[in-house]
Amino acid sequence: MKRVLAALATTSLLALAACAVTPPETAASKDVKMAFDFTDGNPKVLSAKLANVDTTRKQLIDAGFTPHIVMTFRGDASYFTQTDAALVKEADRADAAKVQAQLKALKAAPGVESLEQCTLPLAGRKISKDAVMSEVKVVPNGWIALTQYQQRGYGYIAP
Repeated sequence: MKRVLAALATTSLLALAACAVTPPETAASKDVKMAFDFTDGNPKVLSAKLANVDTTRKQLIDAGFTPHIVMTFRGDASYFTQTDAALVKEADRADAAKVQAQLKALKAAPGVESLEQCTLPLAGRKISKDAVMSEVKVVPNGWIALTQYQQRGYGYIAP
């Protein structure tokens, strides 16, 4: 009986020791996947949110993480992914141009994988798919795209 207990104790200690030398982080844990969902019709608000995404991206990189960022645009945010200034209120045009400059910079930034415009809100806002910025990919349905990203491990964020 004493030999059985001694063998069990030894086995338990060996198992605990093996756990102690296992690295707490793996390479995969350094990847941070985020899918942002923008619907803002106010270009100043959208611009501030895009700046926060960029700050988050930079902070992740500085902390040694690898960001994988997707940004989707639906609803009235669709006005700011397209190039026809006539569709934007005159008072908002300067801010809309700032949003578009931010989108171009973000698209080129490390860690930003995709900017995506949902097709569904375009027709109701008289926005042509052809008028969407070249940096922005037009997808048939933003909700489906977001769900697919979530199934691949992206966290859904609606800022």
